[in-house]
Amino acid sequence: MAESSKTELKKPLIKKISELRPLDSGFTLTVKVVDTKMVAPKGRQARTAESLVGDETGIIVFVARNDQVDAMKEGSTLILRNAKVEMFRGSMRLTVDRWGRIEVTEPANFTVKEDSNLSLIEFEMVNVVE
Repeated sequence: MAESSKTELKKPLIKKISELRPLDSGFTLTVKVVDTKMVAPKGRQARTAESLVGDETGIIVFVARNDQVDAMKEGSTLILRNAKVEMFRGSMRLTVDRWGRIEVTEPANFTVKEDSNLSLIEFEMVNVVE
């Protein structure tokens, strides 16, 4: 029997900040930008910013690169599609790579829970031997 050549679209996996775990990927979040600061660019052409983004369950550092930096305006509400969690020095950072998308949307009607920063939690990699 021949396989169908039609590609089925997967339903988006919607998550909240508090549900994020190290190396999670392929999820969608709606967040508000709390704060943004430019960080040293990797090369002459790359622009990089670290933004604190959050929802009603917590906040996390989002690493914006190049054109993404323009969307990181304080107070903006964003939909992060196909986002992923990367680890940096033992802590979680949220990113959207070229397979994902950042959309500016209507202001969300939630208050950001700023006292629960997931990027401040330090994780340690443990090798398990069977």
